[in-house]
Amino acid sequence: MKSVLVVDDEPNIVLSLEFLMKQAGYEVRVARDGDAALAAFRDRAPDLVLLDVMMPGKSGYELCQTIRANPAWDRTKVVMLTAKIREVEREKGIALGADEYVTKPFSTRELVDTVRRLVGDGDC
Repeated sequence: MKSVLVVDDEPNIVLSLEFLMKQAGYEVRVARDGDAALAAFRDRAPDLVLLDVMMPGKSGYELCQTIRANPAWDRTKVVMLTAKIREVEREKGIALGADEYVTKPFSTRELVDTVRRLVGDGDC
């Protein structure tokens, strides 16, 4: 089963993403901040991370950069989620190694399609 790590500090977003990814057939783990996300990566790197940009402590940008700097995690796909819609923000995320940059609010169907395109079906 493919795994998704949801990294977000907003409880309602975490609940909805966790539900959505489980319904799509993925194993889901949750981290509420950058430090917890790094601990989850050290335990077992996910196939894909849904990464909020604005979090306390390490930002999503910093976490993306840390993930990309570690060769052991190079197969993990990174989808950044943010309310920041300016093109310069998107370009920054992509430049730091994000595979996709999705703005909030997002279509749940489109998000699931994006995850499937990047890592395949959850129950494969």
